[in-house]
Amino acid sequence: MLDAKKIAQDFPILQKKSRGKRFVYLNSAATTQKPRQVIEAISDFYSNHHGTVHRGSSEISAQATEMFEKAHENIGKFVNASMQETVLTRNTTESLNLLAYSLSKKYLKPGDEVLLTKMEHHSNIVPWQQLALEKGFTVKYAGITKSGELDISDLQEKISNKTKVVSFTHCSNVLGTINDAKEISRIARDAGAISIVDGAQSVPHMMVDFKKIGCDFLAFSGHKMLGPTGIGVLAGKKERFEELPPFLFGGDMISEVFFDHSTWNDLPFKFEAGTPHSAGAIGLSAAIDYLEKIGIEDVLRHERELTKFAFEKLSGLGFVEMHGPIPEKRGGVISFNVRGIHPHDVGGVLDEYGIEIRTGSHCAQPLTRELGLESGSARMSFYVYNYREDIEAAVEAIEKTFRLMGK
Repeated sequence: MLDAKKIAQDFPILQKKSRGKRFVYLNSAATTQKPRQVIEAISDFYSNHHGTVHRGSSEISAQATEMFEKAHENIGKFVNASMQETVLTRNTTESLNLLAYSLSKKYLKPGDEVLLTKMEHHSNIVPWQQLALEKGFTVKYAGITKSGELDISDLQEKISNKTKVVSFTHCSNVLGTINDAKEISRIARDAGAISIVDGAQSVPHMMVDFKKIGCDFLAFSGHKMLGPTGIGVLAGKKERFEELPPFLFGGDMISEVFFDHSTWNDLPFKFEAGTPHSAGAIGLSAAIDYLEKIGIEDVLRHERELTKFAFEKLSGLGFVEMHGPIPEKRGGVISFNVRGIHPHDVGGVLDEYGIEIRTGSHCAQPLTRELGLESGSARMSFYVYNYREDIEAAVEAIEKTFRLMGK
């Protein structure tokens, strides 16, 4: 069992005050705070080992290269992927754009179909939309149930021999719903389709084994799992990566260049053009070490306990409506609305009490429209540094908001 109060002591920003009050951070689904261990790992690299990776002959450059490659390997290992199967990107968004571009260039033609779900983040909708206009394929969406879960029967009905790609979120950043990634990947595989898992909201919070899921690709971001911004990951089957054309060109992804043609580097560097974000990789590797020391299994257990506690507290307020499934079927995310109050106003008042949440559509406008939430919603999201007093403070502030502004 993790000790969230003790863990919170590792996070310098959580020791600060906001608006003169204890800073309560309930927006980890957007980005997580960084422990001292990650900050120090990045600082140490820049202070003592920073050199050009794969591009220098000095001792410092060799140190930087060794540290980067060890970090690269450690990042893949976290989801049970080899270094050849682990491409470093800027974030989940870039990983999904890379796949949309390369897959559409290699596999997709007019008449083909890409199947998504109605609970996708914009990053897993817009790239497919834009390339569909260019390439002439069709984008379809599997629906959701009234309880906020993925409608598997609808997904099965919509998949066909025209379906070439099934791309879906493992955990919804709005509803918190945890989808059965292994089963959906199997359905896609049986139909001869490529499966892509958006793991931005799952990899930081639970055990995710790329090989056991059986998907073709898995994307996630460092900044959502205690790591720095600007570093993301795309794990993929080696044979799939070998088939795909590169997304970006130049730098490390080159093998040889002639005036009339070029050849590509081995994996994973074929997809890692330019000078890598070596400090970001080292910071993410340190974040992974931190999470593994806590125990990733305990992270989800802790979040579900907090989610259940928050459900109970919010359910006692007759003026709050929550969205999504029961706590046992979701991660540490609760989207809600307060009767008669715009979500932005809820977030603004909570900020006056030193509490940060997220408000709006959460980069999932099609889903919020599907739910009938034209103004979006307010959202609490939890992580390893949150504890019950954080939720109690938020609930108390919501009560005060309703007394001040509610109808």
